[in-house]
Amino acid sequence: MRIAVVSPLIESVPPTHYGGTERVVSYLTEELVALGHEVTLFASGDSRTRARLVPCCERALRLDPGVSDYTPHHVLLVQQVFERAEEFDILHFHIDYLHYPLFSRRPWKTVTTLHGRQDLWDPQPLYRRFPQMPLVSISDAQREPLRGLPLCWAGTVHHGLPLDLYRPSADHRGYALFLGRIAPEKRPDRAIRIARRAGVPLKIAAKVDRADRRYFEDAIAPMLAAPEVEFLGEVDDRGKQELLAGAVALLFPIDWPEPFGLVMVEAMACGTPVIAWRCGSVPEIVEPGVTGWIVSSEQEAVRALEAADILDRRRVRTGFERRFSARRMAREYLAIYERLLEAARPQLSVA
Repeated sequence: MRIAVVSPLIESVPPTHYGGTERVVSYLTEELVALGHEVTLFASGDSRTRARLVPCCERALRLDPGVSDYTPHHVLLVQQVFERAEEFDILHFHIDYLHYPLFSRRPWKTVTTLHGRQDLWDPQPLYRRFPQMPLVSISDAQREPLRGLPLCWAGTVHHGLPLDLYRPSADHRGYALFLGRIAPEKRPDRAIRIARRAGVPLKIAAKVDRADRRYFEDAIAPMLAAPEVEFLGEVDDRGKQELLAGAVALLFPIDWPEPFGLVMVEAMACGTPVIAWRCGSVPEIVEPGVTGWIVSSEQEAVRALEAADILDRRRVRTGFERRFSARRMAREYLAIYERLLEAARPQLSVA
């Protein structure tokens, strides 16, 4: 199959630091290549892939000091894909809905994975205007806010990781971990309070976006003075492996409808249990008593952290291998591509 994978340009594929969408795009692209398909990746020029790379900007936009507005670069990306669309059997977009106007007359040739939250009102008029565009959700929970819209859902595909990406650890070094991004909806304040109440040291490895700098300085920085809390900033993949493998548990105390939460699966790949709030996708990802605990209060989270050693880290890793491999993810997407192409054949023969 000739497949075009269209990535955001904000980070490289894969990212050097934070970047969930581009990371998943990388895992999917490499697995599709490994399965024998002809894959072309539209991404930033500093991306690394075994697919054919079409560089749509010199480097990741977030790392380019000359870039202040991402939109023009993504408009040019969509135009470049449009000009080459006939070269491919399927066009897999990971850029939200920017391509809808150009591709709305041949929706059967596209599939769009939604990576973000869908509980915001602004995109809904657009979804109503383009209900024919095939969509993939990354969790069933992600779809809930759109339940009343007549959308063309092609399936739900949970993210997956290469099985050899992270090495599981049979033991830990006694600290809890908060990993990802400092933002009000991620609730690092909860993580700090939970760790303190449980008497467990906490490491925070997270980036601070410009939009969240004030929140960090006002709400979180004053909580970092305690000696048992260590703020590490943003870490690369090597640092992530070491931190996840050494943690007694990953704290995921979110306060928003999380579409997926890739860091939960990354923790499981290291054999590290996850303690997560009952929000968004969490009940679909965490198996209580197997790969972690699902909680609804700080008190429950404290008890779960105190009991984290009860869980067998080998079973946590096995749970990851069983449910969240990149190969499984790629095969589920291939099945969706084939269904879309099969449904389109009568239209193509008439045309």
